Amino acid sequence: MVLGLTACAGSPVSEAPLPVDPQTSAYIIGPTDKLSVLVYEKPDMSTASVPVRPDGQISLPLIHDIAAAGRTPAQLSHDIEARLATYVKSPEVTVEVLDFVGPYDQQIKVIGEAADPQAIPYRQHMTLLDVMIQTKGLTRFAAGNRAVIIRRDGQDREVSLHVRLADLIKDGDVSKNVSMQPGDTLIIPQTWF
Repeated sequence: MVLGLTACAGSPVSEAPLPVDPQTSAYIIGPTDKLSVLVYEKPDMSTASVPVRPDGQISLPLIHDIAAAGRTPAQLSHDIEARLATYVKSPEVTVEVLDFVGPYDQQIKVIGEAADPQAIPYRQHMTLLDVMIQTKGLTRFAAGNRAVIIRRDGQDREVSLHVRLADLIKDGDVSKNVSMQPGDTLIIPQTWF
């Protein structure tokens, strides 16, 4: 079973999976992720839930700031152990990702007239309809058929894709559903009165 999973991990995928370190296939921590940090047999040094700040740092007891974003949970565990070694003999640290959004280039950002605009972690095979379900649909002032997806192409240029959200959501026209890609930004303008 392990061999089968290893073989699948190296096969090409049409859409990017969650952000992983290519050498270890481990999740990479991003800003606004929430972490649990457990220091074995030291509950006063453990933290049940700590957010990764927008600057990529976290704060822990005895450790004021430590870089978390861009690291795997195992790498961050080793970094925390090294910093705690000054205070604790042979600390053992476990870092668990409780809630993830991922690195900025792996998020889908929804702005404008969505009922709940937010950054969403990209998931493989995610579609525009999935994004609208996550953001709870359109506001009553949304001009859904004038919505635009801003996407970077292979040469790092921005491309605008016009989408018809009102047709998709209100009329149920699934032909207007499109695949999303990591880093997409969906802009939903306000209707003109």
